[in-house]
Amino acid sequence: MIGDVLLASVGAIAVLMLATWLLSLVWHDASIVDPVWPLGFVVIAWVTRAVAAGHGNDVRQWVLVAMTTIWGLRLSGYLAWRKQGAPEDHRYQAMRRHWGARFAVVSLLTVFVLQGVLMWVVSLPVQLGQTRATPDLGVLAGVGITLWLLGVCFESVGDLQLARFKADPASAGEVMDRGLWRYTRHPNYFGDACVWWGIALVAAETGIGAIGIVGAVVMTVLLVRVSGVPMLERSMPERRPGYVDYVARTSAFIPRPPRRV
Repeated sequence: MIGDVLLASVGAIAVLMLATWLLSLVWHDASIVDPVWPLGFVVIAWVTRAVAAGHGNDVRQWVLVAMTTIWGLRLSGYLAWRKQGAPEDHRYQAMRRHWGARFAVVSLLTVFVLQGVLMWVVSLPVQLGQTRATPDLGVLAGVGITLWLLGVCFESVGDLQLARFKADPASAGEVMDRGLWRYTRHPNYFGDACVWWGIALVAAETGIGAIGIVGAVVMTVLLVRVSGVPMLERSMPERRPGYVDYVARTSAFIPRPPRRV
C-alpha cells in the first residue's frame, strides 16, 4: 500500500510538472510554476486518498486532505492573482538570458523537475499519514491541527496586509512594518512552516507517518535558508532604503516584539 501511494504521487507530480513546463514554453513564462507549486500538493493529497481509500483511517485521511487542500488552494489562488498581468519573474529572465537556446531543457531540469522532487519529499506526511488505519485521531493530531490553523491565519493575514500595503500609492519605496510584519519580516513564510509542521504531526500519530517529519524539515529549510528569506532579502536593501533598519529591529522568521535599535 505504501509503495502504491508513493508511486502514484510520483506519477501525478510528473504529469503536472511536465504539463506546466510545456505551457511555460508556449507562454514564454517559467514563473507560472509558482502558483502550480501549492496546487501540486492538493493533487497529491487527493491522489493519495484515492489510492489509500479503504486502507487508512478514514477520518485522518479526510483531515489531511482538507488541511492540504485549504492551504494549497488559498496560496495558489493568491499567487495566481499576484501573477496576473505580470511579466516573467526576474529570476527566470536571468536564466533565459544566460542559457539562451538551452533554456528549455535547463528549466525543465532545474526548475520543474527539481520542484517536483521537492514537492514529493515535502508531501510525505500527506502520503504516509493516509496509509494506516490506526490509531484514531488523538492529542498529537489535535496539536497538529491547532498549529496548522495558526499557520493558515499567519499566512493569510500576512498576505492580505502586504497586498493592501502595496496597493496604497503612499507606500511606494516604504518598508512594510505594520501588523504581523512588525513582529516578523516574513509572516507568510512562518505560517507556511507552521502549516507543514501541523500536517506532519497529524501524520506522525500513525507511526509510519513520522517519517513525514522530513517533509516539514525540508520545507522549513527551504523557507529559512534557500529560496525563501535569503532570496527575497538579497535585493531589498537596494529597493527599500529603510530595510536595513527594519532588519535590525525585526525577527527574520519567528515572531517576537521588535528590538530597540
